[in-house]
Amino acid sequence: MSARSTLRPRSVQPAWSFEYIMWFFTRVSGLTMYLLALSGVVGAFILGARTQVDLQTLLRWMFFPNRFHVEPYLDDAAFWVTAWWQIMQILIVFFAVSHGFNGLRVVIEDYVGRSFWRPLLRSVVFLLWLAMLVIAVFVILQA
Repeated sequence: MSARSTLRPRSVQPAWSFEYIMWFFTRVSGLTMYLLALSGVVGAFILGARTQVDLQTLLRWMFFPNRFHVEPYLDDAAFWVTAWWQIMQILIVFFAVSHGFNGLRVVIEDYVGRSFWRPLLRSVVFLLWLAMLVIAVFVILQA
């Protein structure tokens, strides 16, 4: 028996690097957006959307639950504006914006060489991501 056959097989462990975490986040955020959209539709059905709004309005509500989408159809649209729906909106916006800007970051990593442009573009993407989240949360809480 050789020394090689007595060794245990080597298993590859993922490195918990920034790239691996962001790769994992992209998969999780995509699934999370589907689950949030599905819960938005179920919530709208529970609140009576199946008999009170058309399909186009329901789809708008699914991705961005906003009282202005249902005001023309319902007498009491304020019932639809609760902390639950605002949290849903913030979560959808967070995952969608983060998912998209992470994709933009990957494109920059792939196509911009190792020059002074890469850190500059990374900073711009980060600042845009942060600005979009702040503006979105402000709009959601003020609506």
